[in-house]
Amino acid sequence: MPKVKANTVRLLLVDDHEVVRVGLRTVLTQHEHVTVVGESSTVADAVRDAARLKPNVILMDVRLPDGSGVDACREILAAHPHIRVIFLTSYADDDSVLAAVLAGAHGYVLKEIDSAALLRAVHAVADGHSILDPSVTERALKWLRGIGKGSAPPRTEPLSPQEERVLALVTEGQTNKEIATALSLSDKTVKNYLANVFQKLRVTRRAQAAAFFAKRKQ
Repeated sequence: MPKVKANTVRLLLVDDHEVVRVGLRTVLTQHEHVTVVGESSTVADAVRDAARLKPNVILMDVRLPDGSGVDACREILAAHPHIRVIFLTSYADDDSVLAAVLAGAHGYVLKEIDSAALLRAVHAVADGHSILDPSVTERALKWLRGIGKGSAPPRTEPLSPQEERVLALVTEGQTNKEIATALSLSDKTVKNYLANVFQKLRVTRRAQAAAFFAKRKQ
């Protein structure tokens, strides 16, 4: 992990479990250069508190009661691009990591991380670096290497214009609900389009479909 300067970090904690927030506050505020300016437990609270409390770093879970932390990340960064977002989560699947990165997150670490490493990650991200948990870094690198070489995977038939639009929004990290709103479709219709896309591209995951789209756009 890169060496960072000990600038004061104004930190907003976002997790729906109070015991997690209390534990994080206890651990992180032992360091003199970290100030926890607030705690949020939902997407709505996180968006509101980011504007009200003006943190420079947000430590947030991927899944929240009223939606996705990825949604909150995207909305917060659109309004406050100077804020740095770290996801602290137990979800290490490719789709969650990809969605977080595409939403603009600056860090993605798992809750198994020890307190010293978490503190280093917070300061590193505050100082302008990006951090990926070692357990997901190798998969992310393989995904990126896959985009940069080789031809696109074969497909038996072309995507329809609407399927192309759905896939483009998936690549931006948007959820099914967001895609449905953007394209004036029902959630079920979006799921059906995605099922068709997966079948045509011979993939089974959103991350794989997004990789195909990114490779083809090069």
